[in-house]
Amino acid sequence: MSDTAGHQDWKPSHNPWLVAVTVTLAAFMEVLDTTIVNVALPHIAGSLGSSYDDATWALTSYLVANGIVLTISGWLSRLFGRKRYFLICITMFTVSSFLCGLATSLPMLVVFRLMQGFFGGGLQPSQQSIILDTFPPEKRGAAFGLTAIATIVGPVLGPMLGGYLTDNFSWRWIFFVNVPFGIITVMAVTAFVEDPPWERKKREKVDVVGISLITLGLGCLEVMCDRGEDDDWFGSPFIVTMGILGAIGVIGAIVWLCYAKNPLVRLSVLKDRNFATGMLLISMVGATLYASAIIVPQFAQQVLGYTATNSGLLLAPGGVAVICLIPIVGRLMKFIQMRYIIAFGFFAMGMAMFQASNLYAGTDFRHLMFYRISQTASLAFLFVPISTIAYSTLPRELNSDASALFSMARNYVGSLAISLATAAIIETRQRHQTYVTDHMTPANPEFNSYIATVQQAAQAHGMAPAQAHSFAIYQLFRDFTSQVAMLAYNEVFDWIGVIALFVVPLCFLLSPNGKKEAQASGGGH
Repeated sequence: MSDTAGHQDWKPSHNPWLVAVTVTLAAFMEVLDTTIVNVALPHIAGSLGSSYDDATWALTSYLVANGIVLTISGWLSRLFGRKRYFLICITMFTVSSFLCGLATSLPMLVVFRLMQGFFGGGLQPSQQSIILDTFPPEKRGAAFGLTAIATIVGPVLGPMLGGYLTDNFSWRWIFFVNVPFGIITVMAVTAFVEDPPWERKKREKVDVVGISLITLGLGCLEVMCDRGEDDDWFGSPFIVTMGILGAIGVIGAIVWLCYAKNPLVRLSVLKDRNFATGMLLISMVGATLYASAIIVPQFAQQVLGYTATNSGLLLAPGGVAVICLIPIVGRLMKFIQMRYIIAFGFFAMGMAMFQASNLYAGTDFRHLMFYRISQTASLAFLFVPISTIAYSTLPRELNSDASALFSMARNYVGSLAISLATAAIIETRQRHQTYVTDHMTPANPEFNSYIATVQQAAQAHGMAPAQAHSFAIYQLFRDFTSQVAMLAYNEVFDWIGVIALFVVPLCFLLSPNGKKEAQASGGGH
């Protein structure tokens, strides 16, 4: 039997679902840590004696390291062997999490978060590559359903778990919680996961140029997006420098990878139309998933005054909805073209975002939770179909490169979306604040009427005229702040909805019969 035939006949020694659960647990830890820190940043700043602005480097450092490694993880997997690299990532991610929890200063925490992001970045691409090789094409949809639950529920559960641990214990426990799961996962991967024959070959040559350009480009662009609002965007020489270096790095990396003899990442995978389109679509899924998972709890805390725990609880029912819908979507994929399902998912997401753009100060927990459920539920129609059709016509020998690029598109664009959505809220709030302030003068009859009404009510409750006037001014300022914030959040939801609807026509670039093509080509083997 030839080597090729032997490769095609290879099957894992253990139950594929046991392997899938094992590797997905590791990826879930990493996804969770993308958002779990956000609600704890004020507590981290206070505990370590730093400003909130400086404390955000604990998030930025993780995202920068994570984005860089996502792209080169396929090469690292080939260099060390996939299982060995996966075990290194899990072990060091766990150790880094423990060290983050022990950090006694902000610089120490930032260094350990860099380590955590660097080793965590290899978990999702490796997990996806292992699932691709463990399951035959006709069963990948169900396997990707498990991956979808981890990928979608992780960002949803992160703020909730982070808020609970921070409010009831300490921010340090958002890192310590990874340790027992990490130890269990290391033992399970050692016992159940194995490398297929085509993943046992090592590529010894180190692509120094490729690594350098990718590190420069992705790292600088992430810093630019994450710190741009704080440093006045391109009014800051630092942000301008980051933008120029980022552009040079990304463009240089693309050119180099296209012409290098032994590239770090084989961009030839993008010649496959299904994969290239799927990569674009999954990047939009990542952007909407991560951005909305951040701004909903932000709105709840900053405008409605929710605790970190309660703001996180808003997201939980959406995760339950996804878990319930994924099996239904899996059945629909057998009868309906996947591109139609994906198009419906983006359309539903757009409508859900428009629905959420009508927030007001009296929005209660139930309605806010319903808005979030409708947003998250649409993801069930996106992740599994996109993941399935994207890999349907690829040769299995390209799975590592494809998984690295696919995961990078989803997570890196998602991390950029977190930064840009937060910046957009601040920018939009400032714009609305300027506009509304221009009308808050004694020359405006509505201004005088509001002050008079509140002052009269205060005096009716026994306040002296001077005290009642001060109370009316305070009440006006509080309502003004709340109204401006609501206008900002509503506008950002509108923009996310527009982006989701803009993606709908792109879904029809996918092959109408991706599943049949995959079977005809041997499932990409």
